[in-house]
Amino acid sequence: MTARDAKPRAGRSTSPVVSLGREVIHAYGCATARWRPDPDFLIIGAKRGGSTSFYYDLLRHSQIAPLFPRPDHLPKAAATKGVHYFDQNYHRGERWYRSHLPSGFVRGRQARRLGLPVITGEASPYYLFHPAAAERAAAMLPGAKIIAVLRDPVQRTYSHWKERRREGAEELDFSAALEAEDIRIGAIEDELRRDPAAYSYAHEQQSYARQSEYVTGLARWYKHFPREQFLILSSEEYYADPQAALREAQVFLGLDREELASGEVRNAAAGDAIDPVVEAELRNRFGPYNDQLCQLTGRTFPWP
Repeated sequence: MTARDAKPRAGRSTSPVVSLGREVIHAYGCATARWRPDPDFLIIGAKRGGSTSFYYDLLRHSQIAPLFPRPDHLPKAAATKGVHYFDQNYHRGERWYRSHLPSGFVRGRQARRLGLPVITGEASPYYLFHPAAAERAAAMLPGAKIIAVLRDPVQRTYSHWKERRREGAEELDFSAALEAEDIRIGAIEDELRRDPAAYSYAHEQQSYARQSEYVTGLARWYKHFPREQFLILSSEEYYADPQAALREAQVFLGLDREELASGEVRNAAAGDAIDPVVEAELRNRFGPYNDQLCQLTGRTFPWP
């Protein structure tokens, strides 16, 4: 696929009633966009790094308002996780983005009930890797706090490929997919930066190893946001002690401490273990990037 190919439309209902309901609610969101304040935080990734589980655990906090519409406003299983505005939907404009945010009235009502401030945020894991997302986000949300949940890059790479195989969207075996990655992606990044409507399926969904070179994407975000606005977590530490990781996030976001861990692991990609030879090759590939990541973030990570 190319930059002009249609974007994925996961989760769309085939029911005319549900579709009409979505259209009405979205129209209302757009009409009231001016009264929908900025998000306070962004979870920028990494894809297949645990950001989904982390976001939904964090959303359990009484001081965090979910995105609009809430799950009880539509027949949907869970709250909306991410808007993908700064990567896939930037051409739709700020009004479209704000239509997904809770209104000032809703946030104020929740704050009055609690007697505490209320915040909101979204989690779009492609933000970390998209070449224009950081600059776009900084232009609109310079005060936003940025959270990244990073996973062992070898395991993240393999999990990404397994997800595509599970969805029937990847015909190549793992080794062949890694070899084809650069050819598939090509030189699309300049167009992704230049054209807000540009999209590349290969860049988002078949960049298995490139998305695990975290320092490349994270350096763009550090270029546009102050260091004190970042919280960098590892998914291994989060899954080993979710309460500790969530407490760290609550301090970072200025929230009162609550016990949030649900114990639920979302979007796990089952399958055989990675081939040891391929794993060793990837460890060698990612080693220099991991060293640079530690230097950039000022922390170490529990990866082999």
